[in-house]
Amino acid sequence: MGFQQGLSGLSASSKNLDVIGHNIANANTTGMKASRAEFAELYANAMGSAGGINQGIGVEVATVSQQFTQGNLSVTGRSLDVAINGNGFFQIDQPNGSRAYTRDGSFKLTKDGQIVTNDGGSLLGITATPDGVIPTGGVVGPLILPAGGEIKADRSTQLDVRFNLDASAAVPTGTAPAALVPPIETYGTSAVGYNSLGTAVPIGIYFTKTANNSWDVWTSVDGGAMTNSGTMTFGNDGELTSSSTLTALNLAESDGTTFPVTFNLERATQYGSSRFSVTKAVTDGQASGKLTAINIDDSGVVLGVYSNGKTLAAGQIQLATFTNEQGLSPIGGNMWMATPASGLEPTATGVPGTGNIGVVRAGTLEDSNVDLTKELVNMMTAQRTYQANAQTIKTQDQVLNTILNIR
Repeated sequence: MGFQQGLSGLSASSKNLDVIGHNIANANTTGMKASRAEFAELYANAMGSAGGINQGIGVEVATVSQQFTQGNLSVTGRSLDVAINGNGFFQIDQPNGSRAYTRDGSFKLTKDGQIVTNDGGSLLGITATPDGVIPTGGVVGPLILPAGGEIKADRSTQLDVRFNLDASAAVPTGTAPAALVPPIETYGTSAVGYNSLGTAVPIGIYFTKTANNSWDVWTSVDGGAMTNSGTMTFGNDGELTSSSTLTALNLAESDGTTFPVTFNLERATQYGSSRFSVTKAVTDGQASGKLTAINIDDSGVVLGVYSNGKTLAAGQIQLATFTNEQGLSPIGGNMWMATPASGLEPTATGVPGTGNIGVVRAGTLEDSNVDLTKELVNMMTAQRTYQANAQTIKTQDQVLNTILNIR
């Protein structure tokens, strides 16, 4: 009797309903990829049956395939929410030491500055050097911002000043620097230098015209007396000449010693402008800074924004791609593991936006690619199929009962 066909149909339909139910349950799961039950018919093989009648014995679920189509991107506005638009997976080192892959980019930042998943897995990428340079071909490892989310202070070494002096200005009268008319502050600006501890040291820079195309440079450090730091000479084209001579500034350390800060006035000019203008007056030092924000660009560069105004690259996310994505094994927690079917190692790893690797979008998350309407229709179809298979068993039972009741 043909109970086998009906039983196999019930089993396959039940598994199909399980797959559909799993899809529906995860309709709002970030980065989730829908699955599909794929069926195969069953036949009993026997010698010499090729040319004869070979009735089927039912159906089986051949595989449950994953559908790696792109999900919609939803804007969250949170800087550590990252979606992949295109091919690729985030690489994750799990707490147990195994490597996993995910499309769920809802990352968190630990107190030690490490970027992790909700389960504590570490996001992998290339860590930048302390000065924010991402090395080409660097080692892939956990992405960690500076410990405690803080960057150290740097001592100033150079004062970069860009300005234009009025070529038509008159030579002042009186004795420099205190008794000039007009006063020395007429052509002056200020900057801030930093010692090794990041303590700010105010610097005043002033210019007095001594003759056509010639100016003296006066400086004041930390509110102290003004000193003559050299002269600037301009050519007839208004550009600074090589005959200019300037001495370094001496800024104080916390222990009473001093350190030099040199001038960079290469962009200084003297044109016939009616006013003195300064476009830049900064040193290359910095105070220590605490992490205030994180930004991630489309190429996966993780940028830390600090309270001292600095923006420093912490590293760059490295995505992984597989030729046979369906060979990846789902392990829960929005993660997959590589298998021999997918390849135990990714086909390629690299920077987002290169080759066939997708780009990343910060402040967004990838929605599940489950089509809820389609799944509900599939569920109704699977229910009808289950009922139909149950009906075949009922019919077979009635046929068997008729045979048994023959008198």
